[in-house]
Amino acid sequence: MKYKRIFLIICDSLGIGNAKDAVAFNDQGANTLKHICDYCNGLDLPNLEGLGLGNLGDFKGINPLRLQLGYTLPLNEISNGKDTMTGHWEIMGLKTGKPFVTFTETGFPDEFIQLFEEKTGRKCVGNKAASGTAILDEYGEHQIKTGDWIVYTSADSVFQIAANEEIIPLEELYEACQIARELAMDERWKVGRIIARPYIGKRAGEFKRTANRHDLALAPSSKTVLDNLKENNYDVIGVGKIADIFDNQGISKKVKTESNHDGMAKTIELAKTDFTGLCFVNLVDFDAVYGHRRDPEGYGKAIKEFDTQLEELMKYLHHDDLLMISADHGNDPTYQGTDHTREQVPLIIYSKELLKPRQLEEMDSFAVIGATIADNFEVPLPTIGISILNKII
Repeated sequence: MKYKRIFLIICDSLGIGNAKDAVAFNDQGANTLKHICDYCNGLDLPNLEGLGLGNLGDFKGINPLRLQLGYTLPLNEISNGKDTMTGHWEIMGLKTGKPFVTFTETGFPDEFIQLFEEKTGRKCVGNKAASGTAILDEYGEHQIKTGDWIVYTSADSVFQIAANEEIIPLEELYEACQIARELAMDERWKVGRIIARPYIGKRAGEFKRTANRHDLALAPSSKTVLDNLKENNYDVIGVGKIADIFDNQGISKKVKTESNHDGMAKTIELAKTDFTGLCFVNLVDFDAVYGHRRDPEGYGKAIKEFDTQLEELMKYLHHDDLLMISADHGNDPTYQGTDHTREQVPLIIYSKELLKPRQLEEMDSFAVIGATIADNFEVPLPTIGISILNKII
């Protein structure tokens, strides 16, 4: 074991363009980070710049460096998809061949909705692709009057159920999600995640989501690096929605978060504790709050806030710690529609023990990350992805 603790932070949707197969996904020209930098007239990110982020592309305000503090390289996705589960599963060694089904254009079929209504005892409104905040303004007051479920989807493979905690008890919402998950095991409707979206408020414009979100994801199709770590008695701490993405498989401890800021704050606190293994973090706001809502200015501010908190985290890293920063797909907020975008993702690797960190050649498969982690802890490597542990000197 070269490193006792590895911190892996996924900046959800922070792609860097240049995907080899972007045309196949109708995403030619998408570049999340570049277009955010352009929109914001440059981003001042001293810590990410110091680690070498500017060497991964033409990002206004983020300068390329001759001497960088971390290793950097771009990764290409090999799975057939560009959603959160596909990206995270590939990071931990699973290649998805068949993309998860989506209902972005049509909403869920009548047969599914009717079965859901019968089994839960409530009617549904919505059933379309929508912003999670906009649909509350549209149907929140209706739900207060009728008790109907608010259901919706997105460009992701999801069925989301919104319920006002003051109208429908959380326990009933969670039970409804379990019913939807069972229905959505049918191949016709087999979405990646069922998501409970509880909120509070009494009128349009005042509705606000609570921190009681709950995801029911499909279980990974086979063992991941997380399973191999846990089975070998290493700590596997999932921060944010990591445990949900992997259906709790391979997770020894899960830490719920309310925002990017909260996720980083809790990661910093974990860095002050003693553990041996992996701290796996997802920062979802980049994607959910700014990418899908096509808010490049807000996205840029969120990256700057992350950069500031990153400096605090690095203070608490030990000499036998490794920090890895990456993403799971793109979501260019200047691009057409509201879907994820097929892009390369950055991989930044830092340790206080690195001697001559530099830019490395691009590699295929996000599983380079999982393979490197598995190699470090001497557990079975995934069948995809190549470890670069021997290059980190």
